[in-house]
Amino acid sequence: METLPNRNGGSRVQELAVLGQSIWLDNISRDLMNSGKLDQLIRQVGIQGMTSNPTIFEKAINGSQSYDQEIAFLAARGHNAQQVVRVLMVRDIRRACDFFLPVHKKTGGKDGFVSIEVNPLLAHRTDETVQEARLLHSLVERPNLMVKVPGTPEGMPAIEALTAIGMSINVTLLFSPDAYREAAMSYVRGLESFVSSGGDPSTVHSVASVFVSRIDTLVDRRLEELQKALPAEKGLSALFGKAGVANSRIIYRLYRDLFHGKRFAALKAGGANTQRPLWASTGTKNPNYSDVLYVDSLIAPETVNTVPEQTLNHYLDHGTAALSLERTSYDGQNPEPVRLFDRLDELGIRREQVFAQLVSEGVKAFDQSFETLTGALEEKCRALVPDGGKQYRDHVPDGDWKATVREMESRFRPEGIGVR
Repeated sequence: METLPNRNGGSRVQELAVLGQSIWLDNISRDLMNSGKLDQLIRQVGIQGMTSNPTIFEKAINGSQSYDQEIAFLAARGHNAQQVVRVLMVRDIRRACDFFLPVHKKTGGKDGFVSIEVNPLLAHRTDETVQEARLLHSLVERPNLMVKVPGTPEGMPAIEALTAIGMSINVTLLFSPDAYREAAMSYVRGLESFVSSGGDPSTVHSVASVFVSRIDTLVDRRLEELQKALPAEKGLSALFGKAGVANSRIIYRLYRDLFHGKRFAALKAGGANTQRPLWASTGTKNPNYSDVLYVDSLIAPETVNTVPEQTLNHYLDHGTAALSLERTSYDGQNPEPVRLFDRLDELGIRREQVFAQLVSEGVKAFDQSFETLTGALEEKCRALVPDGGKQYRDHVPDGDWKATVREMESRFRPEGIGVR
């Protein structure tokens, strides 16, 4: 295993790029953009993209007064809370895309992407997910946008349909190898349709967001229950904190088989891009584990790791830039990934049940964040516009949406670095 030295003051993130892995930031806020910190992270540290989700936006908008003027403006024009959220998200994502546009151009369109998620309340509604994704794509109007679509059974047809019209998609909330495979094949089928209609596959990109640390959190909790119930059972302690990375290794092998095999060969010859695995949920939640566990252990070519800002800081301080994911074992005590899950099955910790529970909890958590945000915005709208503004409307036509976004950008010019 070769570890790269930190040459010429270059950051570990830049060393990972040499190894074939891109680091994206799992965070967005106006303070991050206005302060110049995001510009520094791009130019000096070398981060190559950004992801967002309803929880991140809920913290950004509810935790700041920098949105209040725009909220009042939209409420006075009769937009309801969900519509206000959509416009505020679009505004921030458009600006973040502008920050990353030089990265997008420098990497030939491979990196520099910023992700915006469709309304999580639509996770089980295919047609409405497609409509929402198309609307967000038309409002952001940036070449380096990825629209996030959940990898639920209802989300898979939406992924295929959106890819078929040339849209770049970030498939989110993936846990199981089966769900990953279906997401990959949805992308491949969509690309094939796009090419058959005359589209250029080189213009379409995708990532498959595989959540990692949440698997360990749930499996570890089940193992703790077993230790209490079966104190004589041997070898349980060696299974803690292993399932998340093991699952990622299984999925990475699937990626290599799918995108470096015969099915994808014709598309690849025509310029198509692989759908890279993106390791998500990579902040360490268990204080007993290394705070860079889900960075150091997941390094492999043709992958992305989207990291919280705190995890990024830990990695810059004491992480290791070395290929690690495909090692035959983590250490002398750890089994191969398939055998690890077989052992968990034997103990009654069924992988299918774990993955199903995590998908359900993930959708529910994003739903809750979105509902918390819209509820807080409803109260803020009433406070900022005491008369309630115009009558709330259930629908704003697409043309009006674009006009509203453009008018807001002329009225509320952001300050600081990255203003276009």
